[in-house]
Amino acid sequence: MEKIFEKLNESQSQAVKQSEGPVLILAGAGSGKTTTIVSRLAYLIEVLGIPASNTLTLTFTNKAAKEMRERALDMIEDASYPPLLCTFHKFGLLFLKFNIHLLNRQNNFVVIDTDDKKRIIKKINSEIPTPLIASEISRYKNSLLTPDDAYKQAELFNYQQIAKVYEEYEAYLSENNLVDFDDLIALTYRLLHENPELAQKTSQKYQYIMIDEYQDTNELQLKLLQKLCTSHNNLCVVGDDDQSIYGWRGANIRNIMEFDQDFIGTTTFKLENNYRSKEPILKVANALIEHNRSRLGKKLIPTRGGGEDVAIINSHDENEESRKIAQKIRKLLDSGVEANDIAILYRVNVLSRSIEEGLNRTGIAYKLVGGLRFYDRAEIKDLISYIRIITNFHDDFSFKRVVNKPKRGLGKASIEKIELAAHANATSIYEYVKKTSLVDLEALVRKKNAKTLKTFIKDLEDVSKVAVESTYSFIDVLEDTFHLKNIYAGMQDEADRILNMDEFYGLFRDFIKKSPESGLDEFLNELTLQSEQDQVEGESIYMMSIHASKGLEFEHIFIIGLEEGFLPLVGDGSDLEEERRLGYVSFTRAKESLTLSHAGSRFYKGRRSDLQKSRFFNEAGLCEGSLKVEKNTAFKKGDLVRHKIFGTGRVTGISKSGREFKLNINFAGTKRDILASFVERL
Repeated sequence: MEKIFEKLNESQSQAVKQSEGPVLILAGAGSGKTTTIVSRLAYLIEVLGIPASNTLTLTFTNKAAKEMRERALDMIEDASYPPLLCTFHKFGLLFLKFNIHLLNRQNNFVVIDTDDKKRIIKKINSEIPTPLIASEISRYKNSLLTPDDAYKQAELFNYQQIAKVYEEYEAYLSENNLVDFDDLIALTYRLLHENPELAQKTSQKYQYIMIDEYQDTNELQLKLLQKLCTSHNNLCVVGDDDQSIYGWRGANIRNIMEFDQDFIGTTTFKLENNYRSKEPILKVANALIEHNRSRLGKKLIPTRGGGEDVAIINSHDENEESRKIAQKIRKLLDSGVEANDIAILYRVNVLSRSIEEGLNRTGIAYKLVGGLRFYDRAEIKDLISYIRIITNFHDDFSFKRVVNKPKRGLGKASIEKIELAAHANATSIYEYVKKTSLVDLEALVRKKNAKTLKTFIKDLEDVSKVAVESTYSFIDVLEDTFHLKNIYAGMQDEADRILNMDEFYGLFRDFIKKSPESGLDEFLNELTLQSEQDQVEGESIYMMSIHASKGLEFEHIFIIGLEEGFLPLVGDGSDLEEERRLGYVSFTRAKESLTLSHAGSRFYKGRRSDLQKSRFFNEAGLCEGSLKVEKNTAFKKGDLVRHKIFGTGRVTGISKSGREFKLNINFAGTKRDILASFVERL
């Protein structure tokens, strides 16, 4: 028990001990959130004697899950039955493996990634922009809309077309036993919703549930959690409303703002002591975020003492900016700072180009996080496609990708003829080629191509047998059978591609060594669940978007592009409060020093534009500006409020009254001016 509480402050200790009922832990940036979660998990298991198998802890990235798992196991005496601690999507994957048969689906499904999803969509419809269709399908799934629902809702012709693509896309996934990322949660919720007994049983299994980064959950994840709490209300969520920055991809800040309304009887704890950043960094972060109205309210309290003032770099243009930043980073490196303790952040990805050039000129090694991921490279996608076919011969999508890699003389026309014939016979391409006689195949394609297809099928089957007998040696047999490295023979970057393939083969062998009981489908699904933050390792400075930096910390942070239109983004439906939260997140990544940079002009979208300094300098108290920004009231126009005498009304206007704010409120037709402190928001 001493081991659990020795590193905790009073607020953290209280949160850890509150084991029953709904619990909201508001954890400011750098306030020891992970320590609190893993300590609470250890407390449940070690002190209260809750079986580890009755707990469930969910987070959003593999990196966070891995760190939390390692720290939790260090506190638990008997780790022979470790608690389930994983991402939402990994939980969905495990749940579907055991229960997808209830939807008349096979449990040897394969999870497709975003790139696969787009390729399938493009095949169905290449006229409407693929990213738009992919985004809409994702929205439909997260709103639990069927293709039929989507079609009924669609008023514009384009959206009716998208609904039809959605229908064909779903049919394709079902026929090929594939699931996409959204399915991992949507199908899990559907199973629990349609099978009350399963929901009851699952809820009884996971008696104590904890959720990390709760501010990043969407509506569907909230519904899933409500199903998991069917038989109890022991749900503890940890998050920070000031770090809710994923509204654009469906995260709903109301989940954390109104947690106590979704789960009645909530106990709330605030973690405000910051153990990460020096005082000057926290001063500007607190000043900035106080301008937001929609927040539960807390302040980061420094525990590490004073440090360097926040530095500001003023530049004429992006070239001067990149030169100045490269010089500052060179000084840090020369003084003994490790390269991977430095990061450059930006709101808009395109801003990285000029900084990259500046670093290259100065000879500073960097890694672009969120660039082309290792698993997205063509040579790796080809290898993955081969493994997918061997896992599921009927995966037409992967079959078509590699049937002519290395080149086997099979042209696009031949493959299309075979695919059409397979569809006409309601079979997969593999099954059609296997069952059709050589003579009949030769009637469709050239004699040589027919033989090639038959040989390809036989080779796949032979390699598949090896995968069953010895998963570890499978990867060598795959290369020896298909000579995959020959695909890139003679290419300018052949050496790099082969190095990448060797790296992949090494990763495969390492995975099988660590999980000898695992098969190919487990390996494939692990790959699909990789995230951007899994790239952060090694000896180089990092460059990444502010979104990609969330959850990370660095000794020295440089933030570029603090101009109106870049940070904050303005117009086009942007949310200024979320932009401010992005600023707050970026500031609080820094431990020792924070440098903010802005340029007077940038070359952007084909032309040079003059830019205005970001309002965030002024709001963070870093400079005096022509625009004097008042701290906002907690209320905004349109809010519903309650007054003890006048009842419920709607705010129609806000004005300053000394140190207070005066609200103009419409109470069922009667308008009154009332000080903000006399009403509460609904």
